[in-house]
Amino acid sequence: MLHPASVFIGMRYARASKSNHFIAFINLFSVMGMTLGIAALIIVSSVMNGFEDQLKQRILGLQAQVVAKVPNASLAFDAVPGVIASSPYIESQGMVQSENGIQGVEIQGVVPEVMASNTPLQQNLLYGDFAALSDNKYHVLIGYALARELAVRPGDKIRILLADTAVYSPFGSVPVQRLFTIGGVYSLNSELDSRVIVANVEDIARLKRKTMSEVEHQRLFLADAFEYQAVSDHALAMGALKVSNWRERQGKLFDAVKMEKNMMALMLFLIILVAAFNIVSSLAMVVGEKRADIAILLTQGMLPTHITQIFVVNGLYNGLKGVVLGLLLGLGVTLWINEILGGLGVRLPLPDDSGLPVLIEPFSLLSIALGTLLVSFVASLYPARRAAAVQPANALRYE
Repeated sequence: MLHPASVFIGMRYARASKSNHFIAFINLFSVMGMTLGIAALIIVSSVMNGFEDQLKQRILGLQAQVVAKVPNASLAFDAVPGVIASSPYIESQGMVQSENGIQGVEIQGVVPEVMASNTPLQQNLLYGDFAALSDNKYHVLIGYALARELAVRPGDKIRILLADTAVYSPFGSVPVQRLFTIGGVYSLNSELDSRVIVANVEDIARLKRKTMSEVEHQRLFLADAFEYQAVSDHALAMGALKVSNWRERQGKLFDAVKMEKNMMALMLFLIILVAAFNIVSSLAMVVGEKRADIAILLTQGMLPTHITQIFVVNGLYNGLKGVVLGLLLGLGVTLWINEILGGLGVRLPLPDDSGLPVLIEPFSLLSIALGTLLVSFVASLYPARRAAAVQPANALRYE
């Protein structure tokens, strides 16, 4: 437990005007180093979190997060923790053809109402609506990038061919195909815009010569797509025959983003460590300057432990100043980063000219602040212990 006298003396040393200007400069340098390191760490981590969140919405919003193969249509997963909705689902690989081209695509057969309520697709429709996917109308929603490649627009007809379903004719086995009408165009500004089309699950079931009772898969919509493993395990425990999730297709992309974020955080944390070494230097100089004071305190009965606490408080005070200033600077720049870049005339090649995405996580801020204070504490220990080892007789011999 900190001794009140140690706290008082340590704060007095930390706030007093230094007679040695070089020590004052080293102190200032360490505080500014921590301030800049913390600010940079907050800014970069917030922007990286923003990019990760956008990827999560744009890619995992449309990509099936968890798909369970069920033994019968009556098995439902709405009550599974983390699942906000579930619905019958068909996914098939195929081709889409227009008068101007042909393209390989992933065809998703969905329940329109469930899809509209639990994905960002409804909010990112440029034309049309999910109501266009009414049963028996054979309408589809396609991505803006795919619409440009095929040179089609809402209302046009496109031919869909299913690669995994065939019928036999006098000419042999041919893929099942049918004309669909484009009922809407979406734009998520992701790679899926050019390779995913969405149709009513009943239309795709009929195209595959199935009834709805024969649809084997349920699509599970999650509150947090990153909680896929717990949901998958629960679905298997409930009786699902097989469970697949988004990591099988998009896992490498998100792993790369996470690794990049961690490496950037590590690089910026090194700035804070350099500033912490300056705390060691400045405290060592202060200990040398205050040897006579330390000797007097020891002769008056102060314990070596309390002397250690004096200089730990001194070091923590510098660390706390760096944390407060770094948080203020980092949050200020993060919240106004797009305005700052605009004022400097910096133009970034981002979709829709929407600016840098920013997501500030309170837990990350707390971790940065506590981590910096811990580094300051550790950096203060060595010079503080050296101060406690001062021998009063030797220190006062020439005083």
